[in-house]
Amino acid sequence: MKVLHLTLKKRWFDMIASGEKKEEYREMKPYWNRRLNNKKFDAIQFRNGYSPTSPTMLIELGEHLGGPGITEWGAPEGEAVHILRLGRILQAP
Repeated sequence: MKVLHLTLKKRWFDMIASGEKKEEYREMKPYWNRRLNNKKFDAIQFRNGYSPTSPTMLIELGEHLGGPGITEWGAPEGEAVHILRLGRILQAP
């Protein structure tokens, strides 16, 4: 299984863990374009912070799209972003 590792702030981590937030966003910038475009990931491991003891969870990655996201879920207003559609929780925090 190919896993993408991403770090999140507590607000977004908790919303994903509860099932409220169904997408994660990353900016359309060269760094994220290199990491995400033309790559196939099966799951995303989210970490809440940078400490080795920070909580993590593993979520199935449904699909990777580009376009405008939902601002209530952290997407910038009126900008295209990488949209990572989330599937089921494979490993809970």
